[in-house]
Amino acid sequence: MATLNKELIYVGDPMCSWCYGFAPSKRKLEEQCAGRAVTTLVVGGLHTDWTEPQDAERKKFLDEHWREIGERSGQPFKFDILERDDFVYNTEAACRAAVTAREMEGNAAALNFFTHLQSAFYAENQDVTEDAVLIELATNFGLDSAEFSKLFSSDDMKQKTQMDFQFAQRMGVTGFPTVVVNDKNGFAYLTVGYQPYENLEPIIEAWLTDQLQ
Repeated sequence: MATLNKELIYVGDPMCSWCYGFAPSKRKLEEQCAGRAVTTLVVGGLHTDWTEPQDAERKKFLDEHWREIGERSGQPFKFDILERDDFVYNTEAACRAAVTAREMEGNAAALNFFTHLQSAFYAENQDVTEDAVLIELATNFGLDSAEFSKLFSSDDMKQKTQMDFQFAQRMGVTGFPTVVVNDKNGFAYLTVGYQPYENLEPIIEAWLTDQLQ
């Protein structure tokens, strides 16, 4: 019988590199909670007001940062996009795409689509700041292209995405990924930042079985 009075809230951004490193842990947490707790996606909005392309110093930082995350997490990275002089690292559209998927198919599908966006950006260097790319990724994922396109570009979806950002702020989230557990005792942080799954598994299991003190 499902334990519907427990909720695992994942707060992240599809273009957050540590969130991408955390993706295998995220998937295992979802599997662990399946049928035992509700899982919810909240997009946090990493860089939603950036309008300028990356300069040489920023490119160097990102290159080193991504390589470190790849080494720690085992996740594959491609670096070609950092060679572009016109790439603006604005994450609003990718966040809105994840919210659109959630609106269409619910949290479980949205969490999977979130990972789909991450892989497209980091492993394939698809430009997920571009609407056309996001629509194509949604279509390839199995979402209805016309419905996704209409919802994604709507003012309502832009507002709902902003509401996610505000909810994350109200919870006090200061970094991504953040995983929050929510039950009769209220909200509590499971992790703020990257953690391997083996560090989190016993804590979540204790929480799921009401043994967490």
